[in-house]
Amino acid sequence: MATYKLSVNNKPMTVTADADTPLLWVLRDHLNLVGTKFGCGVAACGACTVHLDGNAVRSCSVPVSSVATAKVTTIEGLSAKGDHPVQKAWSDMDVAQCGYCQSGQIMAAAALLKRMPNPTDADIDNNITNICRCGTQTRIRQAIHFSS
Repeated sequence: MATYKLSVNNKPMTVTADADTPLLWVLRDHLNLVGTKFGCGVAACGACTVHLDGNAVRSCSVPVSSVATAKVTTIEGLSAKGDHPVQKAWSDMDVAQCGYCQSGQIMAAAALLKRMPNPTDADIDNNITNICRCGTQTRIRQAIHFSS
C-alpha cells in the first residue's frame, strides 16, 4: 500500500491504496464519491467515466498510481449546484430512464463539448461510446446538441 495525494473536484485528498487499485474504487470506497458508477470493470460501458485533466477516461481501468499529478473531476465536481449546461440539458430533455449510466454519459458529453463545442451527430456517435441499456441514445444526442 502507498499513500497518494490527489486533486479531486478541486480539493486536495489523500488516500492509501494499492498502486493498481482502479481510480473508480478509490473514488467510491475511499472518498465516498459514489456518483461514478461501476458497470463492467473493463472500460467498455463508460458508466465510470470521469475527467482527468479535462479528458474523459474510464476510471475502472486507470490505476490510482497514475493520477497523482492529474486533476480528477467526478460528476459531483462538474458543477457545484448541478447546473452545468450538460446537466441542465439532461434534465430539460428528460434523458434519464433508470439513470445508472447517466453520470458517465454526462461526463463524456461535457468533455466532448469542451473539445468540440458544436459537434455533429457523427461526432457525437464517434465520441460518445458509453452504453445505455435503456435506449436513450437519441435523447442523449439531443441533449448534447441542446447544451452546445
